[in-house]
Amino acid sequence: MARVPTIMDYWANGLQVAMVMAEAQGVIAMRLMGMAGIWSVTKTENRRMVSEKAHAMTKAVGDASVKMLQGAAPDAVAAAAIRPIRRATRANARRLTKRGFKKG
Repeated sequence: MARVPTIMDYWANGLQVAMVMAEAQGVIAMRLMGMAGIWSVTKTENRRMVSEKAHAMTKAVGDASVKMLQGAAPDAVAAAAIRPIRRATRANARRLTKRGFKKG
């Protein structure tokens, strides 16, 4: 039987979703600036931004499904779904931030 989640368990998931949203907005901005020639991005960035979504969503669905089939609490199922998406947005934000504005 699954444990009973507390309000803090749901709060933690909410914070992770908020971080996904904030990081995603930053990544979108940097990629748009990259398309405009203002931000330094690689030539494969446009292809990457499409292909990585399929991988993150597949991982999220798979991880959440496993948790659900194990009988985990709803907050644990949600956390398992959020984790791969957050990992992708955090990695993109870090990688693109390091590249910075285009020089010259």
